[in-house]
Amino acid sequence: QVQLVESGGGLVQAGGSLRLSCAASGRTFSDYAVGWFRQTPGKEREFVAAISWAGDNTAYAVSVKCRFTIYRDNAKSTEYLQMISLKPEDTAVYYCAATRRYIATTLDEFDYWGQGTQVTVSS
Repeated sequence: QVQLVESGGGLVQAGGSLRLSCAASGRTFSDYAVGWFRQTPGKEREFVAAISWAGDNTAYAVSVKCRFTIYRDNAKSTEYLQMISLKPEDTAVYYCAATRRYIATTLDEFDYWGQGTQVTVSS
């Protein structure tokens, strides 16, 4: 089992920045690819970004590419999502997730999920 705990969410004005963190415990973090998804009320959870277990490959949703950066620190068992130029449409609950696959971008490929952290971007 892998336990994931997100932090770093909050309220920010449009154009601002936030960095989300996801701390992992329970298993060897470097054995898992990790990613971020987000969800707003009434909508399906959507893919945001992912990074391979070695950190040598990343994937992004088109809507966040060039604004969000995913990275990981295996020594700290933590992944991060640096978000800049935030827009009101980025408002959502953000979830981190982990998988034993090399890298993944769909919901059903991930096995472990955090509880989520709220990000609110005001206009």
